[in-house]
Amino acid sequence: MLVECSGLPDNGHRFRHPGLLTVRRSRTGTATITPTCGPNRVDIIAMTTAAPPPHVIEAANTGAFGLLPAGNFRLTTGECRDCATIPQALWFFRHERIAVPQTDQPQAGFSRTHPLADDIAKWHAATPPGSALDYPPLVWTGADGLVAEARLSADGRRLLADGAELAMTLAPRHPLNRAWYDESSTRFFAERPLRVRGDWQEGRFVARTIWPLDFRLPAQSTARPLAADPLALRERIREQAQGGARSPFATELLWQRPGAAANDAGRPVLGFILNGAQGDDDEAHGGHFAVVTGRIGADGAIHDWLVANYYTLDAESEKGIVAAPVPLDNYLADLNAGQAWYRPSYMLVAVLRDARAAAHIQSALGRVFNQFYRHQFSYQHARANCAGISISALRALDWRIPARGPESWLRAIVGLPAVAIANGSLQQGKASFDYLTEDRTRLYPAAAFEEIGADLLRLAGGTARRPLSGFEQVLAGDIDALLFLRIPQLPSSRAWGDFPVVDSREYRQRVPRDPAERQIVPVGPRPFPKDFIDPDAPREPPLRSDYALTGYAALLLGLLLLLLRALS
Repeated sequence: MLVECSGLPDNGHRFRHPGLLTVRRSRTGTATITPTCGPNRVDIIAMTTAAPPPHVIEAANTGAFGLLPAGNFRLTTGECRDCATIPQALWFFRHERIAVPQTDQPQAGFSRTHPLADDIAKWHAATPPGSALDYPPLVWTGADGLVAEARLSADGRRLLADGAELAMTLAPRHPLNRAWYDESSTRFFAERPLRVRGDWQEGRFVARTIWPLDFRLPAQSTARPLAADPLALRERIREQAQGGARSPFATELLWQRPGAAANDAGRPVLGFILNGAQGDDDEAHGGHFAVVTGRIGADGAIHDWLVANYYTLDAESEKGIVAAPVPLDNYLADLNAGQAWYRPSYMLVAVLRDARAAAHIQSALGRVFNQFYRHQFSYQHARANCAGISISALRALDWRIPARGPESWLRAIVGLPAVAIANGSLQQGKASFDYLTEDRTRLYPAAAFEEIGADLLRLAGGTARRPLSGFEQVLAGDIDALLFLRIPQLPSSRAWGDFPVVDSREYRQRVPRDPAERQIVPVGPRPFPKDFIDPDAPREPPLRSDYALTGYAALLLGLLLLLLRALS
């Protein structure tokens, strides 16, 4: 708002000048506005509102969230009191802008008593692909408004959109975010059309997500066929320096059904995204993994595809990330939480003739989020990380993605006591055991991505060496094309990332030998309210390292008994 004031200063001459407003917003959203005209006696002559251009700033629930019309959601916060979304989910977003399904839309359910895989398998058995399109509990929008297409001024302070000029500023930097938007970011964005999510505040558009609109599917992708082999996909990811962190956005056609169209607007897609290694965090060399659903937009747009983003709920992320379904532009380009600010990314996209397989997976992932928010299972770096949660859900749908198996049981057995003694930490010894004995497609995002990519190529090409399940037959029959997208890291003050590692050997090569030289961002806990815990929820099974400790204890006890017998 703008205030015009008049008054009598100490010298007795009357004056007119702009005033200030103090705006205080309550938790319910009610605003109290106090005009301030200075320390002397003044009169308020006029108070006007600098309203945003209505034809430029649209509501964040326009377009689509993946396969779902965004108009079937309403914008709110986690403090909503009349939403059908479960209260546990809303609690995590009590200070965030979200979109929740309208009450007349079918929402994903959950089982209070079944473990995750059993819950999904039971639902899958009763729900043929194509018979349901269930809505997730929420979509994290981060803001209520968006500018669908704009240009950034050379100084980075204004958005030019549809004949209007908007003053622009950036959303606040997260306190734990060690790098940020800088002059290189402004130069990059000023060269291309943009889609910007944010909110109009005090006469300025506060940008939260800045998405390059030239990150889209071209009318014709370059054909670069790929063998149905995980190693071939690994080579493709790593063929450019630093995993393509500084390379331009690019798409490649890996496979296409004869006569089928690959990039037509409106075609449903099922995607899998792999984020690379960070250049400034030695806990993030494994990358990140997520499942994507949506439809190809006008002119090949991909920004409103929906990403199932699983992150730990029990700690405050240094990126400000909360696990949620999130639009692709937010997932990659949110100023704090966007993965493209941290590292390069890669996406496998199956272009489908029918949405049934993608809708089936999206509906199932909604059940996963409900169980996750209810703490019926916890995020664990070995057993249930971003890759493990996603792979478990897909396999429960009878997509038998090939397992890569554990890295080494022998090293795990020897390593548990060795690591515990060397580091003075039993927890670190147990963690090493669980890492080395976990199926690598569940442990390493890159391994999951490679196996899924190779299996998609086999399913599409009819070369799978196994009898196909009902779901696999549906998916194989609906794939018309397979694309590979290379998404660069967005320029900022952050160090450039690289491709993600696929095993502990590569991880050790990346990490400094001296623990004191390792870059690790400490994060605080996010305690879950005890009154949200369902007493009927299934208990999580013990970790493999728990069984290993029992075995070590039994072995030591046996040796002690033998020693006592020998001495008696």
